Amino acid sequence: MTSPPPPDDDAWIRSYHRLLPQSQSLLSSHRSVIPVAISRVNQFDAARLDVEMSAMLKEQLVKVFTLMKPGMLFQYEPELDAFLEFLIWRFSIWVDKPTPGNALMNLRYRDERVAEQLGKVRTGLEGPGLTAPQKICYCLASVGGQYLFSRLQSFSAFRRWGDSEQRPLTRRLWTVIQRIEGIYKAASFLNLLSFLYTGRYRNLIEKALSARLVYRSPHMNRSVSFEYMNRQLVWNEFSEMLLLLLPLLNSSAVKSILSPFAKDKSSSTKEDTVTCPICQLDPAIPFIALPCQHRYCYYCIRTRCTSAASFRCLRCNEPVVAIQREGVPSGK
Repeated sequence: MTSPPPPDDDAWIRSYHRLLPQSQSLLSSHRSVIPVAISRVNQFDAARLDVEMSAMLKEQLVKVFTLMKPGMLFQYEPELDAFLEFLIWRFSIWVDKPTPGNALMNLRYRDERVAEQLGKVRTGLEGPGLTAPQKICYCLASVGGQYLFSRLQSFSAFRRWGDSEQRPLTRRLWTVIQRIEGIYKAASFLNLLSFLYTGRYRNLIEKALSARLVYRSPHMNRSVSFEYMNRQLVWNEFSEMLLLLLPLLNSSAVKSILSPFAKDKSSSTKEDTVTCPICQLDPAIPFIALPCQHRYCYYCIRTRCTSAASFRCLRCNEPVVAIQREGVPSGK
C-alpha cells in the first residue's frame, strides 16, 4: 500500500480561512451573557447586614446627643436615617464600591443592560458597574423616596387626614396615599416572588434601574461564620422553653427538694428556725404552721396559703392545714 501524499504547505492556512466564518457564526449565536446563579441567601443577607450597619451608626450618633434636651432628636429621626443612608451610598455605590453588606457577601452591582450586549464573556460575571445617572436615581429612590414617604405619613397622621371630620380634599389625599402604599406593597410582593424564582433584583428599585447583584470574584466564597447565629438560636430556644415551663413548676416544692443539697443539716442554727423561711426576716407578727409548728410571718404564710390550695411548709415539706398565732393556745 502506498501512503497518501503529504498535504501542501498552505493547506492548514486554507482550512483555517475556510472554517473561520463558521466558527465566528457559532460564537455569535452564544454571545449572550452566561447565565449565572447568584445565591438568594447571599443577597438577602447583604441587605440585612446593611440594615444592621445603619442601625449601629445610628446608635453611635445618638450617643453624641445624649446630653441635649430629651426628645429633641426624636422629631428629627427621619432626617437622621436619611443622612446615614446617604453616607453609606456616598462612600460605597457612588465611588463604585460595594456596600458593607455586599462586600461581606462578595457582591457588587452590575449594569445589566450593558452586560447583555457584551461580546466576550468568560465567567458570566463581567460587566461594568452602575452609571452616574443610575447611581443618582438609586439615591433619590432609596434615600429620598423613603424619607419623603415617612415624613408624609407622620404629617398626615399628626394632622389626622383620615378622620371623617376633615375636608373632602384632605380625605382624598389620605385615600390616594393609602392606595399608593397598597399598590407599592403589592408590586413589592410580586417582585419578591419573581426574585425567588429567578434570583434577580431584590426590590423594585434594582429592577427599575437594571442594577443586578453579581459576585465580585468568581473564586471567592462567602466568609461568614454561623457560630454566633447558632449560639443565639440555642439561647432563644432555651429561654422560650424556660418561659413555658417555669409557670408550671411549684416553687415551694422545688425549694424543698433542693434545700438538702444547698445546706448541710449539721450547719443549721437557731436563727434558721426563728426567721421566716419565705422572707428570711424575723417575723413582726409571728404565726405558726400546723401541724409542723414552724414560724412564719403572718403576711407571708397567709399569702402562700391563699394562692396555693395545697401549700407545703418550706422547712419540712409537710402540708399546711391551718395557721395560728404563736403563743396562742390552739383551743382559743
